Amino acid sequence: MSFSSDVKKELCRTLPSRKCCAQAECYGLLLYANRFDGSEVRIVTESEDLAARLPALFKKAFHITFDRLPDPGPGKRVFSITDGDKLAVLSAVFGYDLTSAVAHHINFAVLEEDHCRISFFRGAFLAGGSVTDPTKGYHLELTTTHRSVARELSTLLREENFDPKEVQRGANHMTYFKQSEAIADFLTVIGAPLAAMELMNAKAEKDLRGGVNRRVNCDAANLDKAVEAAQSQIKAIRSLLERTGLEDLPPKLSEAARLRLDNPDLTLTELAALCDPPITKSSLSHRLKKLAELAEG
Repeated sequence: MSFSSDVKKELCRTLPSRKCCAQAECYGLLLYANRFDGSEVRIVTESEDLAARLPALFKKAFHITFDRLPDPGPGKRVFSITDGDKLAVLSAVFGYDLTSAVAHHINFAVLEEDHCRISFFRGAFLAGGSVTDPTKGYHLELTTTHRSVARELSTLLREENFDPKEVQRGANHMTYFKQSEAIADFLTVIGAPLAAMELMNAKAEKDLRGGVNRRVNCDAANLDKAVEAAQSQIKAIRSLLERTGLEDLPPKLSEAARLRLDNPDLTLTELAALCDPPITKSSLSHRLKKLAELAEG
């Protein structure tokens, strides 16, 4: 089962307690469904959970039943209303004249209350929404064929402190989020907090893994630099050995040279601790640089 399916399963666990919210959810479903006009309402879904929810939801919202129910078995499930009296009920509730409407718009008067807006978002997601598995990426979108509806949905979302993006692909108009925090907040608001938690856990795990990888890469790079620096120091000291030996060097430089030759794998901090008395990393670095300068001279 996909992550989108899991989200819709969670959203379908309970019906709205208020009739107005049931109507608002149906409104989102209808505007993001396959067909909503004066001759037919048609909702097509592959979600078994949404298919089980629809008859009870429309009965609670409008006291009407579907004229066509899905055939038994898996696959796409088609729900349809063609009865003129039932379509008239929907027209009256949402303030539409379905026989003459050229393009759908969202009737904001139906969605004045926040709880109704949330139910509307949930219906839109159930009918036209999808969300990527968070282990693979972050993307949630709501897709409708109604251009004005998509624009007006974005307006509603911004009023609820979301910041969606919009894009058109062919005849479809999409409102979408690509930020994990925004997706988690949206899922929580519409009634899928468990899915939101799963998303944030996946993000935390991904961030932790990325942080570990960055630290490992950084440590490896620092180790490479340290090895390269040590080899350069050893080369300079051996050059001094061949030319003049180390006996004529000041004691501090002579000590630093011998420690580096005897301990080629140690870091400057570890070498500095071996000096008698122990010195700072900075002091040892200064001595080794002085040896390099003498070798070049």
